[in-house]
Amino acid sequence: MALTQAAIDQEMAHQRQAYETALSDGAPRAHHPARDYAPYRSSLLRHPRQPLVTIGVGQDPETVELASPAFGETDITELDSDLTRQHQGEPLGERITVSGRLLDRDGRPVRGQLIELWQANASGRYAHQRDQHPAPLDPNFTGVGRTLSGDDGSYTFTTVKPGAYPWRNHTNAWRPAHIHFSLFGSAFTQRLITQMYFPNDPLFAYDPILQSVTDEAARDRLVATYDHELSRPEWSLGYRWDIVLDGPAATWIEEGR
Repeated sequence: MALTQAAIDQEMAHQRQAYETALSDGAPRAHHPARDYAPYRSSLLRHPRQPLVTIGVGQDPETVELASPAFGETDITELDSDLTRQHQGEPLGERITVSGRLLDRDGRPVRGQLIELWQANASGRYAHQRDQHPAPLDPNFTGVGRTLSGDDGSYTFTTVKPGAYPWRNHTNAWRPAHIHFSLFGSAFTQRLITQMYFPNDPLFAYDPILQSVTDEAARDRLVATYDHELSRPEWSLGYRWDIVLDGPAATWIEEGR
């Protein structure tokens, strides 16, 4: 049964009230939303209910790493970070530059880390066989890219601004425009995934995934800032988004999802 928007709004308000009550009682600040956040229906199905499996002595860690992608530094080319040049023609949509820095909790750069992204095209459709949204596919846009963070922790991608898309979580459910980011550490079992949003999106208030982050400051850290200095004349609009790996100012990570 599809959830109504009124039910979604009521549950969001309940979750926010519970969070504020916990803070007023001196409880530690929540770093992640509840894994079974009711308005985000698939979280009820996907969050773990069994104890985690520990990789111990005598078990081969490579068997775990084989379940993840394995890109090496030598595989990365200039085209990987420019999603608008990966095909013969120009992709449709608003060309954008997304740039920022990968930082630790003390603001120090995290260098040489593999950063991947994936996104929908300008019409709000992914180049994936499971995406059946009746929006046009773009033959000149695949929607995936990767790069390595520089010595100062910096990264840059050129892409097109993704469109909103329906996701059937509840009645009239639309996801705000967003880009998925994947961050790898020193091993491929050290993978963090998050999402970057665009400023002033009217769908923010209706999106249970974003609203499951009940700390307003943490939600704000998921939203990129328009940066006119980063915009390129007659080429692209610029958005700046730093990613903080841990600490009080950490970027929210999709833990358990």
